[in-house]
Amino acid sequence: MKFDQPAGANPIDRGTVIGKPQVRVDGPLKVSGLAPYAYEYHDPAPNAAYGVMVTAGIGKGRIDTIDTVDAERAPGVLLVLTHKNAPKMYGKADFPKPGPTDKDPKGAHAAPQLQGAEIKQFGQAVAFVVAETFEQATAAAAMARVGYSNGKGRFSLAAGKASAQPDPKGKDAHVGDFATAFATAPIKVDTTYSTPNHAQSMMEPHATLAIWSGDQLTLYTAHQVIHWSTQGTADTLGIPREKVRSISAYVGGGFGSKLEIYGDSILSAAAARQLGRPVKCAITRPQTYNHTTHRPPTIQQLRLAAGRDGRLTAVGHLTWTGDQEGERGELASDQSRLMYAGANRLIETRFTPLDLPKGGSMRAPGEAAGLLALECAMDELAVELGMDPVELRIVNDVQYDPTVGPSRPFSDRKMVECLRQGAEAFGWSRRHPTPATLRDGRWLVGYGMSAGIRNNIVMPSGTRVTLRRDGTVLVETAMTDIGTGSYTINAQTAAEMLGLPLDKVTIRLGDSLLPKAAGSGGSWGANSSTAGTYAACMMLRAAIAERAGLSGDTLFADGHVSAGGKSVALRHVAAAGPLTAEDTMSYGDLTKQFAQASFAAHFCEIGVDRVTAEIRVRRMTSAYSAGRILNPITARSQCLGGMTMGIGAALMEELVVDERFGYFANHDLAEYQVPVHADIPALEVLFVESLDDKSSPMKARGIGEVGICGVGAAVANAVYNACGVRVRDFPVQLDKLLDHMPVMA
Repeated sequence: MKFDQPAGANPIDRGTVIGKPQVRVDGPLKVSGLAPYAYEYHDPAPNAAYGVMVTAGIGKGRIDTIDTVDAERAPGVLLVLTHKNAPKMYGKADFPKPGPTDKDPKGAHAAPQLQGAEIKQFGQAVAFVVAETFEQATAAAAMARVGYSNGKGRFSLAAGKASAQPDPKGKDAHVGDFATAFATAPIKVDTTYSTPNHAQSMMEPHATLAIWSGDQLTLYTAHQVIHWSTQGTADTLGIPREKVRSISAYVGGGFGSKLEIYGDSILSAAAARQLGRPVKCAITRPQTYNHTTHRPPTIQQLRLAAGRDGRLTAVGHLTWTGDQEGERGELASDQSRLMYAGANRLIETRFTPLDLPKGGSMRAPGEAAGLLALECAMDELAVELGMDPVELRIVNDVQYDPTVGPSRPFSDRKMVECLRQGAEAFGWSRRHPTPATLRDGRWLVGYGMSAGIRNNIVMPSGTRVTLRRDGTVLVETAMTDIGTGSYTINAQTAAEMLGLPLDKVTIRLGDSLLPKAAGSGGSWGANSSTAGTYAACMMLRAAIAERAGLSGDTLFADGHVSAGGKSVALRHVAAAGPLTAEDTMSYGDLTKQFAQASFAAHFCEIGVDRVTAEIRVRRMTSAYSAGRILNPITARSQCLGGMTMGIGAALMEELVVDERFGYFANHDLAEYQVPVHADIPALEVLFVESLDDKSSPMKARGIGEVGICGVGAAVANAVYNACGVRVRDFPVQLDKLLDHMPVMA
C-alpha cells in the first residue's frame, strides 16, 4: 500500500481499541523475567563461549607492540584475536558510492574491527579474548600487553572552532537579508550557548550472541533497526546479506546508541566462525562510554531580532560541532528552520574534526541540544522586550515552513494550543517576571518555560497478519520494541482493524525473517510500523470478506465481519484454514508538500537554595501535540522519559574529556550523572487533541523524541527566574551559580 494522499475516514477512526489506554501486552513477560534480552538466550547455545574486548588506552596513534602470549596460555582461553590475525573485514570505503535512490547502500552500516594498527579513538577494540567462561575471558583480557605510539589528537571543540568548515550534512538556510534586519532591529539578542558531550546510558548494555550453522549466521543482538544490523554485519564480514539473521525481540533501551553495530556483534561473529561454536559478548559499562557512540558537543551562537511588538524579524542560529572525519556531529541549528516566524534567516552549521569516540544519534539528535540554546535565547529576548515568554512564542507562531513560504504549509501545527493548555494547567499566571522575587523559606523559586519541535519522519514498514482457525490473529513484523510499546500499539492496530479484543491478538517482533519493518529510531517507529500493520490488515480484511461471500462496505466488530445485513464470525471464516496477508506501507511525497512535525510546550518550577545554590526541580508540566495518540499509557511513558532526560541534560549530564588521552573520564553510572527518582518530582503530561491526515493512515506522528525537545531550556529558564543568574554553558550546576547569587536581606 502506498500512502500518497491525505487519509480520509478509515477503520482506525472507530477508536474502540486504538487511542485507548492499554497496558503493555509484553508487560507480564518483562516483570516475570521471561522476556529474553540479547545476552540471555541460553537454550539456542548452551555451549556458548564468552568474549571480552580489550580496548585502546590512547585516543590517537598506533599500536607498536601487542603481546597476547600470557592471555593465550591462560586457563580456559580458546582464541585471542588482534589486528595481526583477525579476518579481513570491510568498511564504507570498500564499497561503491551509493546512487541517489539507493536506500540501503553497501557498507552504510559496516563497522570493521581489528583491521590495523592505527588507533582512531580511545576505546577502540585492539583485541578480543574468548574463553570457556566470562570470568576466564575477563582475567585473560587483563593479561594482554599493548604498546602504543601517541599521536597528536584533536579533542577540544573550542580549540577547533576557528578552523571549522561548513558542514555539508547540515540544513543551512539563508533567507532574506539577515545582516540588515538584525542590525536595524530595535530589540535584539546576541548570545552563545554550549552543550557538552552526552551519553545515551541505556539500561541494557550492547550485547550479542553469534551462532553459525554452516554458512548461515544468526545474531541475537541488541539493536534498534533489524535490517541495519543484518546489513551492517553482512557487509562488514563480506558475506551475502541473506546469510545473516538478526533477532532483537526485546531491547532494553537504546536512545539512538543501538542504531549502529559495534565490536560485540562483529567480533563475536568472527570468533564464532573461527571456533566453530557460539560466542557471546556484552560490552562492559565503562567500555560503553568510549567504544560506542554519544551525542557530540556544540557551541551555538543565537542572534534574534524583533520589533517592539515581539515579532521576530531576524533569526540567526550558527552551530559549531565536532566529530570524527566523515561523520555528522550534532546538527543543532536545523530545527530553527521551522520553529518560529521571521522573514530573514541565517541558519548554519560548521564542523571540525575531533578524535574523540565517534558521535552518533542520541534521543532527538540536533533538536535536544539546539533547543537548549534557542529556547534560552528566546527567554533572553522576552526579558529584553519585557514580554511574557509564552506570548512571545505565540506571536511568532507560523503555520508554514518559514524557509519556503506559504506554499509548504504545516500538515498540523498546534503549537499555540500546547502553549495555552500547558500554561493553564501549570498555573503560569502565578509567575513573577522579576528574578529572585518568589521565596519559600531558604529556597528561591522560579518559573521557566520553553517550546519544542521534532521533525516527523515516516519509513516504509511491513507486516504479516494471519487469521487463525480459532478466530484469533497473529501479527508478525521485524519491528523492534526498545521499551516504547511497539508490541502493544501494533497489537492494538490489528485488534482495531479486525474488530477483536486485544487479548485475541498475538504478536511477534524483532526477527529479520519477519517482514522488513521501520525499526525504532528517529521517532518514526510507532507511526510507521502501525501503518504497516494497517496495510496488512486492509489486505486481510478484503480476503476475509471474499471468503465470507460479502461485498460492499464491511464492518469488523465483536469478532464478526458484516455487510449487507449479513454477519459472519471470524472463527467461522477461518474454519476452512488460516488466512494470511502481508503488505508494506510506503510513502509518496506528502512530507515534501507539507512540513510535518510534533510540538511541545514545557513549564517548570525550580527551587534554588539561596545559600548553597543547590537546584531542585519542584514540578513540571508538558503539553504535546503529536497527531493521534495511539496509546495514552505508552505515549505518556515516552514523554515522562523525555522530560527526565531533559532535566538531566540541563542540570547534570556531561561527558568530561581528558584531553591528555582523548577519552571520557567519567565512563560509568557512578560518575556520569543521570537523574534518579530523588531528582524527579511529579511530572504532568497533557496531550493536545489533533489528527494528522498527511502523516499516515494512522493520523499519528512521532512522540518519543519530542518528549525531550525543549525540556532543558524550561529548566534553565526557571533557574534564571529563581535567582537571576543566566548560565549559558550547560549543564547548569551550583558552582556556576554561587559567585553570582543575589544578596538576600
